[in-house]
Amino acid sequence: MSAETRFRIPFRACLLAVAALLSSGCERGIFAVLNRGVGPPSASEVFDAEHGLSLDVYAPADAANAPVVVFFYGGSWQRGERAQYAFVGRRLAGHGVLAVVADYRTFPRAKFPDFMRDAAHAVAWARAHAGAYGGDPRRLFVAGHSAGAQIAALLGTDAGYLREAGVPIADIAGVIGLSGPYDFDITGQYRPIFDPPSQYPRAQAVNFVDGDEPPFLLIHGDRDRVVESRDSVELAERLRARGEAVTLRLLPGAGHFATALGLYRVERAPDVLPAILAFVRDPASAR
Repeated sequence: MSAETRFRIPFRACLLAVAALLSSGCERGIFAVLNRGVGPPSASEVFDAEHGLSLDVYAPADAANAPVVVFFYGGSWQRGERAQYAFVGRRLAGHGVLAVVADYRTFPRAKFPDFMRDAAHAVAWARAHAGAYGGDPRRLFVAGHSAGAQIAALLGTDAGYLREAGVPIADIAGVIGLSGPYDFDITGQYRPIFDPPSQYPRAQAVNFVDGDEPPFLLIHGDRDRVVESRDSVELAERLRARGEAVTLRLLPGAGHFATALGLYRVERAPDVLPAILAFVRDPASAR
């Protein structure tokens, strides 16, 4: 049986079960399963005392000049917490990456662009402190899944947020977007998060591609019913049109959660982790 066939059948069934549980409000149980047996972070640090925001650091064993990935979780900008994505931090650390999983304020506590500023401050913290945990701040990546991917991609295209936090866009080695919305309709429950309508265009990463972006890795399931894969395709096209380095991976038969769960059960989505590791080791190889 081919790797693609193994992915299509059991992993698709797993994703359907996860999606059903998430939609029924069973997130706590799902994340308890995903993090079963995952060890605690190497450290937890406050990066924004004013807003009570912290991050977890997952350092690889014997870390020395490790690439650094700052990861932002999804949750429709309305929910989520860093502890739920411990499995991501530990998986990356297990493969030689210094992973930083950061909280940000969600709606209704905050709205756009407040959470963008939170994310930029987390990146600034990582740049300043990664060396203390064996990370190389010259190899600093931002990443995220779903809403977290929107945040990561916007940090990488609209340089203003990082600049405000004291981080030049040139200091970002690359952006990793998993199942992200980059040109999405702001309707229904999302309107209060991004209102007023005059600033809706500011939330779309595709609107800020101007030729000064770091390399991008975009991974998306081609059966995603939450965020259409065309978002990743369109962002990749915009980046390529500006001569930017970008790798686009579309996972056949995969839905919205495949890209994140590929960091939980690597064998079920064999393209996800290798693509991320190859990218952080050599972002210039993006194509």
